[in-house]
This record gives sequence, C-alpha cells and structure tokens, in this order.
Amino acid sequence: MGLADFERSTHSPGHARFHLERIGLLADLLGRPHADVPAVHVAGTKGKGSTAAMVTSILSAHSYRVGLYTSPHLHSVVERIRVGLDPVSQEEFAGLAEQVWPAVEAVGREGGYGDVTTFEMLTAMAFHHFRAVDADVQVVEVGLGGRLDSTNILDPAVSVITSISLDHVATLGGTLEKIASEKAGIIKPGRPVVSAPQRPEVLDVFREAARRRGAPLVEVGATDAVLKGRRTLSVQKATIRGLEGSYDVDLPLLGGHQLENAATAVAAVETLAGQGVPVSSDAIVEGLRQVRWPGRLEILSRAGPTVVVDGAHNPYSMDRLVEAVRRYFEADRTVVIFGGLGGHSAEGMVSALAELDPLVVAVRSRHPRAVCSAAVARLVSDAGLKVVFQTDDVGEGARRAVEAAGAGGLVLATGSLSVAAEVTEEIRGMPAELYPTIKGPSGGREAVVV
Repeated sequence: MGLADFERSTHSPGHARFHLERIGLLADLLGRPHADVPAVHVAGTKGKGSTAAMVTSILSAHSYRVGLYTSPHLHSVVERIRVGLDPVSQEEFAGLAEQVWPAVEAVGREGGYGDVTTFEMLTAMAFHHFRAVDADVQVVEVGLGGRLDSTNILDPAVSVITSISLDHVATLGGTLEKIASEKAGIIKPGRPVVSAPQRPEVLDVFREAARRRGAPLVEVGATDAVLKGRRTLSVQKATIRGLEGSYDVDLPLLGGHQLENAATAVAAVETLAGQGVPVSSDAIVEGLRQVRWPGRLEILSRAGPTVVVDGAHNPYSMDRLVEAVRRYFEADRTVVIFGGLGGHSAEGMVSALAELDPLVVAVRSRHPRAVCSAAVARLVSDAGLKVVFQTDDVGEGARRAVEAAGAGGLVLATGSLSVAAEVTEEIRGMPAELYPTIKGPSGGREAVVV
C-alpha cells in the first residue's frame, strides 16, 4: 500500500477530496490521542511555523513538556515531530511508524474511506507520541487550509491564525475572503482564537466566524510589537505589548514580520493561561530569546559573500523578505538563487525580487513539484532580470552564485523551502536525506512518507 502524498504530488487533488472522516477513524483506532493533550492549533498563510516555534519555546521556558508538530520539513522528516524544539530521533520516528501502522492498514482495508494519506499518518504519529511522552501541551501547525486539514480533529484550548495572503489558490480559493474562510475552519465553539494583524476583509471573516461559534476573538494589532533598539544580524530588540503587560525581548529571528509573529505568540500563550496553562513573564522573554527556526531569513555564512536562505514561496512573503533584505544587508552585488514549486505564483515572486536588482541563478530543487530551471530562467528573463546560470542541481547553483557574488556580495536563496534546504546542505556540507519507500511492519507493503 503506497500512501498518497499531496505535498509532493504534481497534481492538485481538489479540495473536495479532503475530509476528516478517515483521520478521525485512524485516531479512534489509536485511542484518540489528540484529545488527551491540551492543544494550541496554528493556521495561516505566512508565519505559522515560526509562531508555533515561538509558542513552543515560551512554554518550554516555563518547564512545560511541549509537543510540536509542523510541516513541511527542511532536511529530515523527523523534524516534523518534536518535543520542545528538538526533533525525535530516527529510531523514535521509525518506532512511531511501526506503532501506528496496524491502524493505518485497518483504516485502508476496512474503513470505507480509502487509504490513509502520508500527512494523515504523520499527524497520527505526532498525536500518539505526544500522549506517550506525557506532554503538557501540544502545538500543532495546520498543513494546508484549516477546515479540512487532518489536524482539525483537534478541539484546542486556543486557536491561532497568522497572516493571511493569497496562496494555494487552486485548492483554497482565489480571494482573500475564501482563503480566510478555510483558515477560519479551525475556530471551535467557545474556544478562544488569536488572530495576527490582518487586512480588514480577512479580519471581517474571522470576526463573523468567531461570532457564530461563540469563540472569543483576540486581535493582535500591527503596533503590538515595536523595535526598541537597532536591528543587528543576530537579534531584534523589541517591546511587545501583550494582553497582560509589555515585554522587552531579544528576538533572534529577523524581519518585521517576525515581530508580528512574536506578538501573536505572546497573545496565544497569555490566552492559554486563561485556559489553565499559566506562563510567567520571564518565560515569555526567555522563550523568545531562545527560539530557533531555520530557513527563515537565516544567515548561513558571512565569509566571502554573505549567504542567506528564506523559504518565501508566494508574492506576499517575498515582498516581506525583500523589505527585510533591504533593511538588513548592504552588498556590492546581490545574486538570487531562485526556484519555485508548481501551484505558487512565481511571476509575483520574481516581480518582488526585481526591487533588489539582482543577478539570478535559476534552479530546480529535488522536490517533485519543482518547476524546471529552464522555465524559471525564462520567467526571470521575461521580467527583465539577468540570469547568470541555470541548473537542476541546487548545489551547483549555490556554488555558481557564490562565485558571481564575490567577497562583498550577497547570495539570497529563496522561492521555496526546498531551495532553502538544498542551499543550506551545500553551504554547510550536510548530506542530503533522500527518502525511499518505508516498508510497513509486515514487510510486504510500502508507505512513501515524503
């Protein structure tokens, strides 16, 4: 039995194909582990992973045992399931797969809903693990959308919705209101929901959904996080205004968007305190100081050209990235390593990158949905930017970009998390982790997990 993997599929299955019945049955066969640990459920277009990591780091700083489930991963599938910010080991991951496999087979054989998908299996593994380690809280990031995402079997203590912008329009809808409606599907009756700063039309959708479900809505304002000192390449010093007070923090994640994510995370943990999980002000400050979340405006090297990676993958996130790059970095020359995935607006991203007046290395990552480098190069050239090299080997592209940038230059790798990951592997000498099929405990069936 091969498990469908819509993250890596080269076609869109159509949103009507998604439902919660199959994951619900799988969870039932495992004893409903998701219901045994209080949850913070995080949806959004941009910043949901960073916000989830911040919430986790803050709760961990208060000495809670915190399960964290996110997607996609950068380098290894084990990164998706963590305790605190530390991923499970490969041995633990394999053990979890073996433990849930009989239920996966049973659902496919007898459930009446078809075979379990890869994401459903990973979600079930995470819930099972968090209960097994006696987690005090689980922080769970939505995979896609919200309403029909597999994680939405949760009845969370707090829901969180980060910044909304146009993305996955073929699946979620072509307007901000339609996308917001899908994200609002995580709002549960009577459960508080925290919203990051949003556009007015998006906030209207959330307000109406919260009103209908009797869910208290906490709205984070755009001015709830304010710089209090000079930005550096290692930290942002800021004052964050929360629900219960203000916090002077040193945030190691760069960019104005990360300040908004931090304000949203603070509102989330303060709201969680009202649900019986108190957090000290010291833990808020310390948790934000210690947070780490690779692949987001991450500086890999300052020797020779400065090398930066960021997983921006839609026009809105690229706009924010370009804004941050212009604020933080001065360079003799900027070389962008760019490659995208099918289903995202590469044209809009290239338009945003044009503000940097870069040279471009067009690449194709290993991701099955990656756009070929020749198509990327044509798109970049049509936008009036100069392509200095194109390749289907991201590592080679990184080497060429470093040469083209020179000692005083900047290399920026972006367009997808897969590009960011493969450039990181090249610069840091990390072996690529490729995933063949994983055999089930019976030995005769296979499940492709990435």
